[in-house]
Amino acid sequence: MSMILHVDPATLPRSLVIDPPMTDAELTAFCLDNDAIQVERTKEGRILLNAPAGGYSSSGNAELLTQFGIWWKTHQVGRVFDSSGGFNLADGSLLSPDLAYLLPEKLRHITNEQFGTFLYACPDFVVELLSQSDRLGETQQKMEAWIANGSRLAWLIDPFQKRVFTYKPGAAVGIVSGASIAGEGPVVGFALDLAELWKRYKL
Repeated sequence: MSMILHVDPATLPRSLVIDPPMTDAELTAFCLDNDAIQVERTKEGRILLNAPAGGYSSSGNAELLTQFGIWWKTHQVGRVFDSSGGFNLADGSLLSPDLAYLLPEKLRHITNEQFGTFLYACPDFVVELLSQSDRLGETQQKMEAWIANGSRLAWLIDPFQKRVFTYKPGAAVGIVSGASIAGEGPVVGFALDLAELWKRYKL
């Protein structure tokens, strides 16, 4: 692009198609110039734009990060990232989950300089928290993309139907409902208190 494109959050489109597609450097500059908007890129190069989270989603994200942070403090292995983190994946997409966790095996390949921008790594564990503006089918495709790019476990939490879709490599999608969900694989020992999370979706 010959110039940086600025998007008005008040008239935010759901997506943009840039021809030719943005390079990684151009996308980074675009994100910096539009820092009030969460930006993602599909593997086809389509730019996805998301407005700031509403009250329920923001409160739910805070609860999710708090619970996971308490578990992480018990062993302090790897690194936790919140919803503002972006990850450049092997298929060319740039995705941002609501919570991400990388184990040391992946972290050791990231330099200090690279840590200052979007990471070229796929989280071992990701969580997406469905918002009122999200489309379930599109978000399910995003979960499949996480697994295809190297995530070992991914949860899609639907707080409106009080259920969690679980994704693992080589396994069918599972659905969990109830008061809690137990972690496995990269987050074995972690248990998310769903009953407490659901409380964040009512006044």
